[in-house]
Amino acid sequence: MHDIRAIRENPAAFDAALSRRGIAPMSDRILALDADRRARIVAAETAQADQNRASKDVGAAKARGDDAEFERLRTMIAEKKADVTKMQAEASLLDGRLRELLMDIPNLPLDSVPDGRDENDNVELRRWGSPRAFDFTPVEHYEITGVKPGMDFETAAKLSGSRFVVLKGGVARIHRALAQFMLDLHVTKHDLQETWTPVLVLEDMMVGTGQLPKFGEDSYLTREGYWLIPTSEVTLTNTVNGDLVDHASLPRRMVAHSQCFRSEAGSAGRDTTGMLRQHQFEKVEMVSITDADTGVDEHDRMTRCAEAVLEALELPYRTIVLCTGDMGFGARITHDLEVWLPGQDKYREISSVSYCGDFQARRMNARYRSDKTGKPEFVHTLNGSGLAVGRALIAVLENGQQADGSVLLPQALHPYLGGATVLGADGRLG
Repeated sequence: MHDIRAIRENPAAFDAALSRRGIAPMSDRILALDADRRARIVAAETAQADQNRASKDVGAAKARGDDAEFERLRTMIAEKKADVTKMQAEASLLDGRLRELLMDIPNLPLDSVPDGRDENDNVELRRWGSPRAFDFTPVEHYEITGVKPGMDFETAAKLSGSRFVVLKGGVARIHRALAQFMLDLHVTKHDLQETWTPVLVLEDMMVGTGQLPKFGEDSYLTREGYWLIPTSEVTLTNTVNGDLVDHASLPRRMVAHSQCFRSEAGSAGRDTTGMLRQHQFEKVEMVSITDADTGVDEHDRMTRCAEAVLEALELPYRTIVLCTGDMGFGARITHDLEVWLPGQDKYREISSVSYCGDFQARRMNARYRSDKTGKPEFVHTLNGSGLAVGRALIAVLENGQQADGSVLLPQALHPYLGGATVLGADGRLG
């Protein structure tokens, strides 16, 4: 959510930043609503002051037997009390409207973010590894002979419908091994605190990280009013919801492995075959809570944490910075990691690492007391996939596939698979 004071102080800069995201100027509308709200507050305070003065005078009028003045003052007090109630109610209503408006406006991009309309305008920062030269035509993950016995879409469709999968045998074990490997790497090498959180959350938690109110159709709501998390960014970030944290405790770096649930409402017809886009999937998610001075550096650090996973798994990737037109709602800057999928002959997203500034913290009222000023300031938040487990599975299977239908597995996973180095063409680990 945006700081109304910053908009008052520099509405032109606010509109210019929004225009970079393809949004028409909004400061006039925002400031008109804000002025109306503030006028009601001033009117309520003035009426309250008049009521207080009249309350002091009414006793004196009664004491000196001035019945006419006593009745006049009593009438005034009643009128002013009604005015206060009315103005406070109107101010509260306008405050709610202003908050709703501010909550629907996306975050402002950093100056360093490239301008652009869509994914075609994203800018590549670097590449790691070279796509393997196959002496046969590589296929997509679900077409690999050794994968087929362990990746069952038909049974999943019977159980749950489209965009689900049942994993079995060696494939299921590789999937589990990937999550364990990622967690261990982040905890032991990157000094992230392993955390386990619920997958059902209260509505306020979804509001805090920006999934609500604007993007409710992208997530699942239970009959009891709980929301299924689309990522553990929701729970990890909201651990500081409403808190005034100790500045010395920052940065707080957390990592969690969780089930994630997304309706994929805006992706009809996209990636309907295979495991690439599912309603239920697993992610290892990283979240950092920082102060106002270290957020940008933390973003670079978090990006390197995600890149390190791909490098350890020997998977070629590229890192790109999203342009203003392709960034997510809550981000000030986003780095996407795209892994090479030989079956598709292209790079595909496997991680998004975003710096949100104080955008989420204002929604959550999450603050720290600054060591410099001694005053409460909003924390800054970051989140990133480290990595999407299902997509990592796809990448491992496709990049390691062999002509006979088996899959050579990256060395980093061998200890997690009881020493197995290959998924055989029969679907067994060996």
